[in-house]
Amino acid sequence: MKRTTRFRLLIEAPEILLLPGAHDALSVRLAEQAGFAAVTCGGYSAAASLLGAPDVGQLTMTEMAEMYARLADCTDLPIFADGDTGHGNATNVARTVRAFERAGVAGLFIEDQVAPKRCGHMAGKRVVPVEDMVAKLKAALDARVDPDLVIMARTDARAAHGLDEAIERAQIYREVGADLLFVEAPESIEELRRICSEIPAPCLANNIEGGRTPVLPAHKLEEMGFAVVTFPVAATYAVAHALQELYAALARDGTTDAVADRLMRFDEFNALIGLPALREAEAGYDEFARDLLDAAPLDDGDDEDEPI
Repeated sequence: MKRTTRFRLLIEAPEILLLPGAHDALSVRLAEQAGFAAVTCGGYSAAASLLGAPDVGQLTMTEMAEMYARLADCTDLPIFADGDTGHGNATNVARTVRAFERAGVAGLFIEDQVAPKRCGHMAGKRVVPVEDMVAKLKAALDARVDPDLVIMARTDARAAHGLDEAIERAQIYREVGADLLFVEAPESIEELRRICSEIPAPCLANNIEGGRTPVLPAHKLEEMGFAVVTFPVAATYAVAHALQELYAALARDGTTDAVADRLMRFDEFNALIGLPALREAEAGYDEFARDLLDAAPLDDGDDEDEPI
C-alpha cells in the first residue's frame, strides 16, 4: 500500500493518530523502532537541526524538500511535512507541493501566516487575507499528482484575530477541499473542544512543551474528537538536553565516563542504523557476482586473432 494511502487511512481511523516529531534521519529510525505508524518533521526542528537557528522562515523550499527526501529514503513510514506558507503565492505553493510529493512525503500542510512566518507559539504572528489562503490551498490541491496525498490547512488566526475567526477560516478551508484542519495555538481546553465541535472535518492538535496550548495526552484529545496529535519538538528538546549534559561532562572531565550509562554502545548503534543488513546485502551481491562469473567466465582478451 502506498504511504499516502496508509497515512490517509490512519487519519480516517477511529483511533487518534499519534505523530512523533523527528528532525533528522536518525530520529526517524528511532521513531520507527519504537513502533510509531507515521512521523512528522516541522520547520522548528528542521531549522534547529540544519541551521542551529530559530523557526522564523529561514529555510528555503528546496532545502526542506531535500531534507524530506532523505527522511523518506530511510524509512517506510508515512512522513507528514511542513509546507510553511507555501514559500510564496499560489504558483509557489504548487511548486512546493510537487517538490514535496516527489520527495516522498505522505502529506503536508500550508499555513496562512504572512511570510516570513514564525513558529506558531511565538508572539507577533500575522495572517494573510482569507482569499489569499484560499487561492494557495486550491493551488495545493490541484498540484498533487497522487489524490491520496494529504493536504492540511493550518490557520494562525487565533493569535492575530481570536478563536472565532480562526474557526471560521478553518471552515472555509474545509469547503475548499482541505483533508485535515489545524487551528494553531488554542489557549485552553475549552478552545480545543470548540475546534473539534465546530469544524466539520478531521482536526489536528499540536502539543508543544512550554507552548501556548495545554499539553494533553493522546487519549484525552481523542475523546474530544481530534483525528491527529503531534509532539513535533519533544525529540529536539530531548536531544538538545542530552547533548548539553554530554558536552558539559566532557569539557569538565576530559572523558564521557560520567554519562556512560546514557550512551549507546558501538554494536548497538550500528544495529540501529542498519549496518548488519547492509553488510548482508553486500555479501549477497558479491556471491551473485562470483556465481555468475564461475558459470560463464569472461574472455581474457588474449586471442591474438581478435581485431583491435
